[in-house]
Formats: sequence, structure tokens, C-alpha cells
Amino acid sequence: MDEPRAAYEKLLARFGAQHWWPARSRFEVIVGALLMPQTAWRNVEVAIANLRKARLLSAEAIAGASIPELRRHVQVAGLYRTKPRRLKRFCARLMEFRGDLDAFFRRDPAVVREDLLAQDGVGPETADSILLYASRTPTFVVDAYTIRIARRLGWVDSDDYDEVKAWFEARLPKELAGLREFHALLVRHAVRVCRPRPKCEKCPLNEMCAYYRTRRP
Repeated sequence: MDEPRAAYEKLLARFGAQHWWPARSRFEVIVGALLMPQTAWRNVEVAIANLRKARLLSAEAIAGASIPELRRHVQVAGLYRTKPRRLKRFCARLMEFRGDLDAFFRRDPAVVREDLLAQDGVGPETADSILLYASRTPTFVVDAYTIRIARRLGWVDSDDYDEVKAWFEARLPKELAGLREFHALLVRHAVRVCRPRPKCEKCPLNEMCAYYRTRRP
């Protein structure tokens, strides 16, 4: 069994299924991904709840709302000067497809990804998160947690997003549920165990970890 698959099985046995993404709809996934940078998920949840209460949780409503109105509802997610504008511009782009997510995502995934990356404030991690969780496109999402774990395990020696993504995708089946679950499990593991100061003795991956081997007496 390849090491990433073995790690997946060990993490699943330790933490159980994570059932991500915690949102009610595909559009909420997109809004959450756009609001997520540099904040905690609980703040994003509050912002989404504010938008829902204000009846602004649709591409048409957000595209038609004023920046001050959006800011009032999403400022809890931080970057209050930039996130409302990014959200409004992205929804304006969706409205070119009449707000129809099926139409937006019906194109070739590579074309959709380039379209996402062309939007203000959307980087590779956000684009791939939207593809994986909203478009239901099997793709691997790389984040700082993934890079930390992969480097400690000795799998990669690079912080480059595309290089790390390519490394994982060459070794994992292109299967939607598994890629979603693995991403969620890596986040859980990084938050709980493989922290900046790691709890190596409690790690289910320590037997396969290069970093752990260098620390052992």
C-alpha cells in the first residue's frame, strides 16, 4: 500500500469520518471558501448565518447588495475591507451564468479552475476547495497543514502548492469521497497532533514519520 493510502487508513481509524464540508448547500460552500482565509471556521459560520438571516445567501442577492451592507454581515470573518468586495465580484461572475452553479461547473474542470483563479482573492487552495466540495470534482486540496504533515513524514521537501498537489494526486485514487475525507483528516490531525510543537508519542503515523525517527533516542 502506498504511504498516503496507509496514512489515510491510520488517520481514519484514529479520528473517524469527518463528514466535511460543514455547509447546507454548494453555494454556502463557495461563500465559506471565500470568507475562510485568515480566520476560524466558527467566524465564517457566523457570517453565513448573518447573510442567511438578511436573505442575502444567493448569488443574485450578494451581487445586488451594496458593499457596506455586505460588510455589516461578514465583518466577523475579518479582512472586512476586502472580503465583501471579493464576495460581490465573485457572485457577479456567477450571475453571468444566471447564478446557476450547474452551468458554471459544467465546463471542463481545468477551465473552471482557471476561472476561479482569475477571481479576486481566489488562490489555488480556495479554488481547489470549491472544486472538491462544491463542484464535486475529485482534486486534492493542499493547505499549510498538509505541507507540514507531508514534510515531517518525509514525503516532500517543497512548500510549492502545485508540486505537493501533484505528489499526492500521483499516489491517491481520483475518488471524490476519499479525497474529501483525507483532506479533512489531515486538518484534524494537524490541529490535534501534528502541531507546530507535535505530540509525536500520540501520533498514529509516527512509525512512518521521518521527523519522528530523528527525534528518537
